[in-house]
Amino acid sequence: MDFVLALHSHLPYVLHHGRWPHGSDWLCEAALDTYLPLLERFAELEAEATPAPVTIGFTPVLANQLASPAFVQEMEAFFAQRLAMCDQAPASLAETGDAGLVPLVAFWKERLTRLRALFRSIDGDLIAAFRRLEERGRLEIIGSAATHGYLPLLKREESIRLQLAVGRAEHTRLFGVAPRGCWLPECAYRPGLEKHLADAGFRYFFTDAHLAHAGTPLRAYSDGPALAPQTEWHGKTTKSPYLAYRVSRRAGRGSVAALVRDPRSSMQIWSRHQGYPGDEWYLEFHKIRWPGGLKLWRVSGANVDLGGKRPYEPPVASQRAADHAAHFTHLLQGLPDGKPKERDGVIVAPFDTELFGHWWFEGADFLAATYRELRRGPQEVRAVTASQHLEAHPPRVGLQLAEGSWGANGDHSMWLNERTAWTWDRLSRLETAFWKVAPAALASPTARPVLAQAARELLLAQSSDWQFIISTGAVVDYAERRFTLHADDTERLVGALAAGATMDGAVVDALKRRDDLFPDVLAQVAEAVGS
Repeated sequence: MDFVLALHSHLPYVLHHGRWPHGSDWLCEAALDTYLPLLERFAELEAEATPAPVTIGFTPVLANQLASPAFVQEMEAFFAQRLAMCDQAPASLAETGDAGLVPLVAFWKERLTRLRALFRSIDGDLIAAFRRLEERGRLEIIGSAATHGYLPLLKREESIRLQLAVGRAEHTRLFGVAPRGCWLPECAYRPGLEKHLADAGFRYFFTDAHLAHAGTPLRAYSDGPALAPQTEWHGKTTKSPYLAYRVSRRAGRGSVAALVRDPRSSMQIWSRHQGYPGDEWYLEFHKIRWPGGLKLWRVSGANVDLGGKRPYEPPVASQRAADHAAHFTHLLQGLPDGKPKERDGVIVAPFDTELFGHWWFEGADFLAATYRELRRGPQEVRAVTASQHLEAHPPRVGLQLAEGSWGANGDHSMWLNERTAWTWDRLSRLETAFWKVAPAALASPTARPVLAQAARELLLAQSSDWQFIISTGAVVDYAERRFTLHADDTERLVGALAAGATMDGAVVDALKRRDDLFPDVLAQVAEAVGS
């Protein structure tokens, strides 16, 4: 049986929108905590000839930010600030009677210094560093929609086509090769999206288990109906989560495959309460020393409040990561539930990349240890990329997935609810207005720059992050402000196009913002209009 680990990297557009707490620091934290440590671990595994065929995605909006010279400047400033706080921390800790934590300051200073050296050794170009790993056959990089727009709720088919066309084109521009796989934002699906994926050139995507569970069998490639295999899964007879399915009704060039998230292995890592990240020896995410942002304490146990957290012990945490990797590998060897493994079966474990390192500090070490265990252990489970599995085992059966997402309740309610309905009402009007003026604006040399910026702003307004943040109740004002900013700019620019592209002050100001994002967006607008 094959094992596919899929990582989904995404952050909304935060460059040029301040630093702390939700500006560029958000991006720099992800780079420091997750992307750079992953590069370290991948380099170590490559040096020891341990295969680590991760399938990792970067949304185009994130990749654009990581490739920006502005990010390099922000990252250098971020390193400098953190290292300065390390220099100041010992005296401050002594004053507060916490001198016992001083050795942990040295741990952080060494780590920051080492990761800064790595960042400089790759000339601050994280995208190029991951691209080189793919070129050497170490991993597979997949694409996504341009700004992580929540595709099932977009009003116009042209908007879905634009999100996917920009996503594919930007991936090709930044990584040098067209992506085969697509991470559907929030794993959100509705019937018909597979056609847009196929038209955009994608060949597979990931879906949550409950969408396959409720799905409807499709006809086989040729003779007669082919039902999705039935299996006992959590006590119910259902479709197997350990197979890839053909979602489009016909085989061939337009065929799109779905890889189904395995609930058991995923829960072992996702859950802070039931999974590994809640272990008492791991670094506590929520207790942070200010000023400086240093984390010096460990989880310490279930239901231990922040005041009761004990000092972090890096060597013990490192050993726990290795122990958990051994346990996880043993779990994989036993799936599916100890039953005979299907000849073309696959265990799919998809996660947000930022879980490994940012939310779960030891997560990158856990991943590296897992691949080492898989190399040493029985060969019943083989680590492969998603494309490697699909090339060796093309989906034999079809399945029409149910509609939904991997969010709370398994439906669209995390993004569409009474708190966010106003954003969708406004997006609907903006989409209608934009696609009404787009054909004529494409034909006008003076209107084209305005249309390009209107497309960028519409794409940014469509980011699923704004509704998600509003629904969680955290920093609602920030999400509302960002959504409104991009919606207002879209409205101004589309209004100018409708009025003959009059370049008043508001239009000029809007054109000055983010004009380096998605440089070929007009070509994708034309593609979406003409499809």
